Amino acid sequence: MKIYCEKDYKTMSRRAAGILAAQVILKPDCVLGLATGSTPEGAYEELIRRYQAGELDFSKVTSVNLDEYKGLSGDNDQSYRYFMNVHLFNHVNIDKSRTFVPDGLGEDPEKVCADYDEIIRREGPVDLQLLGLGNNGHIGFNEPASVFEKGTHCVDLTESTIEANKRFFEKEEDVPRQAFTMGIGSIMQAKKILIIVSGEGKADIVARAFRGPVTPEVPASILQFHRDVTLVGDEAALGNLMKNY
Repeated sequence: MKIYCEKDYKTMSRRAAGILAAQVILKPDCVLGLATGSTPEGAYEELIRRYQAGELDFSKVTSVNLDEYKGLSGDNDQSYRYFMNVHLFNHVNIDKSRTFVPDGLGEDPEKVCADYDEIIRREGPVDLQLLGLGNNGHIGFNEPASVFEKGTHCVDLTESTIEANKRFFEKEEDVPRQAFTMGIGSIMQAKKILIIVSGEGKADIVARAFRGPVTPEVPASILQFHRDVTLVGDEAALGNLMKNY
């Protein structure tokens, strides 16, 4: 694992964007696995800046997103399709027909999951998978569990995840209780993984995920077994982990 400990969120975001940009430059028709949430927003802003400066071309890029809330349409302002449009896709020359997100309105959850696994299989392998890290160690919406789920699945969100996400909604009861998420098996098949973390609140879970035992109770711990992982974080998030170096 490669670790970059940056001074603050801004420099962390710039570092992460540089890694993503390098992938696009080296392989213009690459497949990017993308994540949502507040942590990657700075990296996406930097990618947009580089595109507008003429440094990047997304015209041949394919993307597959990690997850989507069950029950939200792509035009709902809290859906992850909407998030990606607002924070990246609307501002670069990516072909939106080649940007994939699970179907939040699919009536048959099993079919939604099977269809998304087929998309990942057809478009993959993912060249670079971007991940955030939840307070309970989740990646995507792979919550702490007794086993690692391999494929796309519909998950019941934990109370800690609902609590963390309620700030994006008008009321807590508006937060969806279920989501579709790419499975751990699919994430681990990516050629390279970039995980980004920010803030003191992530310090304990970062140390547990990357220096503790590998267990589905801390889903991100499985990344210890991946051959090419880069961890980028600010000093606050990586403080406990770096004490061991």
